[in-house]
Amino acid sequence: MCGICGFVSLNGEKLEEKLLIHMNASLHHRGPDDGDIYFYRGDELTVGLGHRRLSIIDLSPAGRQPMKNENGKIRLVVNGEIYNFKELRTELEKKGHRFSSHSDSEVIIHQYEEMGTSCVATLRGMFSFALWDEKEELLLLARDPVGIKPLIYFWDGTRMVFASELKSILQDRSIPRIIDKEALDLFLTLNYIPAPFTIITGCRKLNPGHLLILHRGQIREMRYWHPERKVKSTATDEEGIKEELRQLLSQAVREQMVADVPLGAFLSGGIDSSIVCALMAINSARPIKTFTVGYSDMPLFDETAYARAVSNRFQTDHHEIILTSRDMLDVVPEVLSSLDEPFGDSSVIPTYVVSRETRKEVKVALSGDGGDELFAGYRMYRAEEWYRTYGIIPRILRRRVIEPLVNFLPSSRESILGDYLRRVKKFTYGYALYRWQRFLRLNEIFPPSLRKEILLHPYPVPSAESIFRPLLEPEAEDYLNQLLLADFLISLPGDMLWKVDKMSMANSLEVRVPLLDHRFCEYAFSLPGHLKLCRGKAKYIFIEAFKNLLPQELHAKNKWGFEVPISKWLKTSMKNLIEDYLSPARISRQDIFKAEAVDSLVHQFLVGGEERGWQIWSLIVFQVWYEKFIGS
Repeated sequence: MCGICGFVSLNGEKLEEKLLIHMNASLHHRGPDDGDIYFYRGDELTVGLGHRRLSIIDLSPAGRQPMKNENGKIRLVVNGEIYNFKELRTELEKKGHRFSSHSDSEVIIHQYEEMGTSCVATLRGMFSFALWDEKEELLLLARDPVGIKPLIYFWDGTRMVFASELKSILQDRSIPRIIDKEALDLFLTLNYIPAPFTIITGCRKLNPGHLLILHRGQIREMRYWHPERKVKSTATDEEGIKEELRQLLSQAVREQMVADVPLGAFLSGGIDSSIVCALMAINSARPIKTFTVGYSDMPLFDETAYARAVSNRFQTDHHEIILTSRDMLDVVPEVLSSLDEPFGDSSVIPTYVVSRETRKEVKVALSGDGGDELFAGYRMYRAEEWYRTYGIIPRILRRRVIEPLVNFLPSSRESILGDYLRRVKKFTYGYALYRWQRFLRLNEIFPPSLRKEILLHPYPVPSAESIFRPLLEPEAEDYLNQLLLADFLISLPGDMLWKVDKMSMANSLEVRVPLLDHRFCEYAFSLPGHLKLCRGKAKYIFIEAFKNLLPQELHAKNKWGFEVPISKWLKTSMKNLIEDYLSPARISRQDIFKAEAVDSLVHQFLVGGEERGWQIWSLIVFQVWYEKFIGS
């Protein structure tokens, strides 16, 4: 796990080595162990590669990057891990390739020498990398199949600038800091900005499962992997499927436990992280280290008892990080300052804290991310079934009786009843004729009418619709896998994985995700939806496959997200953020939002009691980012 950056200029523009040094320095948190650069300047060509190293495999100087091949004509920088590097290396050595290190990254150079750009499809792991081929004058950028590791680039026709993080690219002051209006619309809709968009015009995220080739002035991006790639299964019944799930995930966990430094696991008390920890314990000769966040004064959000049950069962070296709401509030400034793009998911706060505390003990942690998107763990997937029943109710009864009654009920995220009523409200609001409309309504933060109301220059076309509608229309027969695929391709890398990468790397911690091994993902998408959501049971086949591993109490618990009471905090301890960042004077200076509309939204939240917490938080996050990267 590291940070990478670089540039290629083709028009004789003299990009300076000093720029490369600054770009690399801005990524120090991603790799505090070491750093180096490669810089070349010719008559018409300037090339730079930078690398910050978090040493995980081969801790010796031989593992230092940028790496080169035997004649120095190929250079490479990598962020992430290649889990099948040992088997690839064995095959390459049989073909006469000679290695200078024991690093997993070096296999990429030799695979490229052997196969060219198609080598990317042979890699198993989480990665983003940049490879420069001096002879061919070719730059290859690649991102892992699922999008666990980020890669961002700027291209203006003659100059390519790329990095693991947007703030590294913005070290190049010649890149205009102009807000991308479509990306802003996406942020307000979804609370995050999905690939290929970034908040800055001209900067783009490389899509998961894609590679980008810059060859003598011509640029080409192509997909090399898709989750629906057909896999062969030998199973003839549910028992066979369960066994294949166990074998595939066990193999992924074993591969991802390879490291030359201490490693552990996040143990949230949920099903997915508990299964990963159980498989780690089974495959380890010594007790594994597990880490759980608990809340002493927020019992609704505390799941330490469930995590403790798993720890006791597998005799892990368990660490409970017990926090107060004050502890969480204290890190909010650090969290916001680490975001180089607006991101409104409040779970970044506990993710930052658990990463910080885990890093005190280990350098690598495995997590259970991805299970909900593969096996239908979220409530909204069940909502699609409920909509079919709800649609039978006469329209006049829904509009005149049910919806007004539901909207009248109080709701919040701070109590079980309040959260339930909030979800009922969202359900009734989300009813629509088409599946893609229902999907967006259940996911959007600011509905279209409110975006038009608060933006001075609203984006003319709903941008989230243009992303999700092609995936959800025409409606597929297996509606559940269609919904899962949309979430897997867009929301998972754009929200969940982006959050984990940013918060873990802000604390120099590598987080691995065995459930997102791309072979396991392929198999999961080969399974019919009725095995995932079965008789109202979410993640049915997955949970049944590993049922005997888990304590009984985990099967009876309700799902509760990794959230914090953001609305309550904004009305009390964090009210100053509203006063500081959403004041009419500040909003008016920016020419982005309508000051009176934002002020009305704040009033509705503070005085009217409307459930506007996520919307207010999203605006604050944007304002903090804007002040740091654009100007107050």
